[in-house]
Amino acid sequence: MTGARSMVDSEESPAKPGWISRSRATGVALVPAASIAGRTLVTVVAIMTFLASLAAGGAVLISQTSRDWRSAVSREATIQVRPVPGRDIEADVREAVRIAAGAPGVESAQPLSKHDSEALLEPWLGQGAALDDIPVPRMIVVKLASRRTVDFAALRDQLLKSIPTAALDDHRMWSERLADMANVLVAITLVLLALLVTAMALAVSFATHGAMAGNREIIEVLHFVGASDGFIARQFQRRFLSLGLRGGMIGAAGACFVFLAAGLLSRRLIATPSGEQLEALFGSFSLGVVGYAAVVAIALVSAALCGQTSRVIVFRRLRNLS
Repeated sequence: MTGARSMVDSEESPAKPGWISRSRATGVALVPAASIAGRTLVTVVAIMTFLASLAAGGAVLISQTSRDWRSAVSREATIQVRPVPGRDIEADVREAVRIAAGAPGVESAQPLSKHDSEALLEPWLGQGAALDDIPVPRMIVVKLASRRTVDFAALRDQLLKSIPTAALDDHRMWSERLADMANVLVAITLVLLALLVTAMALAVSFATHGAMAGNREIIEVLHFVGASDGFIARQFQRRFLSLGLRGGMIGAAGACFVFLAAGLLSRRLIATPSGEQLEALFGSFSLGVVGYAAVVAIALVSAALCGQTSRVIVFRRLRNLS
């Protein structure tokens, strides 16, 4: 009883080194400072934080890339002029450029040459394909002013009146599809993040139950001699907060290293054709301030989750003792 009472009194005594209050009589920590279970929990939290950080970073990258895609698509429109017998395709292209360039909100209209238009078909038809006998449409790239809106319906009607073979594409359908695809991918990563957080909470729960089982006699004596539930719960909360913070920082550091390495690798590959395609699809793998802030936030949330989960479980167990 004397040893137990000394542990109760230690709550009011001057702070001692470390996170754990110790019994003056026995010198034994209520929650062992170093154990196999503690090292295992640090490893589990580090792995979960690493995976959660990758999921959060992936969501940030997807969101950024989707926003860049939609921004680029929304600043341009295209006009397609089909060649038909009895009409001068070059005259139709010049007329379409004149109409588009004069429309309010249009910054410029640039026609692609016949060679450039045929080059757009190479990914599907292959290089060296004989296109002389194929009526390849001519394309006109219309750049839109950044702070002005364009009446696409009026522009489309004006083009059709002068050039029946012209078709205007404002890329709205592609922008909506890109947004939907990005939202679905972000939702999937958030679901994965939620599952990882749940798995982490379960791991902390098992570790807390194990720590309480290993120190059951001490906890019961402290409880019955009058130690408050808050005092006992704080010992577990501090210890598991420390373990969670250690594991969270290790996992976050690993995730940051992965994203930094991916960014450096993508910049080295940018000069190659495959690197350009990779950047067009997935961006530059640069998280930016928001992404790295999210990784750090996940590490802190992991530590807080460890501490709070252990506190809740200890309180629930102590109520059963009462």
